[in-house]
Amino acid sequence: MQNLTEFSLNATSLKTLSIIIKVCVVIPSFFFFLCCIVVMLHIFASHRQFLDTSRYILFAYMLINDTLQIVSSVLLFLFVMGKVKFAIVYCMPLLFISTATFHNTPLILATMSLERYVAIFYPLQRPAAWHSNRIWIIILFVWFISCILPVIEYSIGERDPTVDALSTPVICKNSEVNPSPIQTFFKAVVSVLFFAVVAVIIIFTYVRILLETRKMRQDRVSVNKAMHTVLLHGFQLLLCMLAFTHPITETLVLNSSWSAEDVAFFNYFCFMLIPRFLSPLIYGFRDQSLRGYIGKAFLCCSNKVKPRLPL
Repeated sequence: MQNLTEFSLNATSLKTLSIIIKVCVVIPSFFFFLCCIVVMLHIFASHRQFLDTSRYILFAYMLINDTLQIVSSVLLFLFVMGKVKFAIVYCMPLLFISTATFHNTPLILATMSLERYVAIFYPLQRPAAWHSNRIWIIILFVWFISCILPVIEYSIGERDPTVDALSTPVICKNSEVNPSPIQTFFKAVVSVLFFAVVAVIIIFTYVRILLETRKMRQDRVSVNKAMHTVLLHGFQLLLCMLAFTHPITETLVLNSSWSAEDVAFFNYFCFMLIPRFLSPLIYGFRDQSLRGYIGKAFLCCSNKVKPRLPL
């Protein structure tokens, strides 16, 4: 009996330590990401010339979307780690925002790829919808697609009659709110479609842009920079698309030494958080115009917190 008690205490201590480590990994990363996003959005708000270019408008839109996605997913992560339970009616808004913005990310990547394709191949005959003053039409269309999917997802399937949406407390995650097999099948179909369509768009547009860059005989530095951008963008897309395979990875490792919670955390951190953290790096710090403003912003912040030496 004593051995069983000690084993139970050790297991509880290890589980608590695991939760603490996960929280300590996520929270600092979240605040660093949020700091970069705030700086970039401040630059966009302070320098109106960026809002006259479709590429920068889409970039700002992606930053806002990633911020909503990260904030909602981190809140859900903390609630699950703390085993906080509340009614479905309060849980659904967070799940809706998290799901809609999650689907929105690959659509934004595809839209940004198409914008670059149109800007390079049709600089004088650019369609009106791709102009900076009309780009909001495309953004609204992307938002519509992203929002209609979770509405369909949460409306299909059977509900547990013992669960009252207004009063029954549950852990706020999709598997608890709607564990229907129909919903699982719908999510799998949507994941395959997103991967196929977005991957084809991005690969086609960036390969064409890269070939056009080589044909124009740009200098070697420009060609290498374009190639590195393509590789980083492809890596980000790969991470985003791998997030759709989390049910498969969780099923494959059920017989391994990893627990289901550890696998879910690995998928969450690597395939949901890291792609969002890469967005400022890829599109912000690699952009020559933005990089100068970002350096000045961080330099001003460091000068403000620098202590003054006594006279």
